[in-house]
Amino acid sequence: MFYKAIFVVMFVLSVFLEASTLNNIKSFDADFEQKIINPSKKEILYSGHLYLKDPYYILWQYKKPIIKSVYIVNDFAIIDEPELEQAILTKLKNEIDIFNLIKNAKEVSKNRFVANIYDVKYNLFTKDNKINKIEYKDALENNVTITFSNVKQNTDIDDGLFKFLPPENYDIIRK
Repeated sequence: MFYKAIFVVMFVLSVFLEASTLNNIKSFDADFEQKIINPSKKEILYSGHLYLKDPYYILWQYKKPIIKSVYIVNDFAIIDEPELEQAILTKLKNEIDIFNLIKNAKEVSKNRFVANIYDVKYNLFTKDNKINKIEYKDALENNVTITFSNVKQNTDIDDGLFKFLPPENYDIIRK
């Protein structure tokens, strides 16, 4: 479930990066806090840093409660789990294409956009023309809120940041 939630969020964020007032964004760099509340009201909180670069690079660096990085290039993902000394390599079901996804986002009010993707409704909130928060209910009825801070848009991000080279002691798992 954790990986599915990550991929869905990446997909949605990719949609919104090109939405209406944000249509000139070529990169996104921000700290994030991701709160997931399940139907039993149990809450889990993740935090870390996110990098996105046009046209298809994504890197989620989770720092709490565990250290983990998720690299996405086109339709391929690598989940780096240093505490387990392993990396999971997997092909995504759907490619994350920023430019085609924008067509799904509609501005519904000032600083609020809505998109319906794969039968899930996503709400995006902006502040000063920057992405501030994403809210949605996932397929397992979890309420998910991702809040961004220290947002930088259109800064230069080196492509090398999105390349993962596993240490020699890692187990490589292909799914």
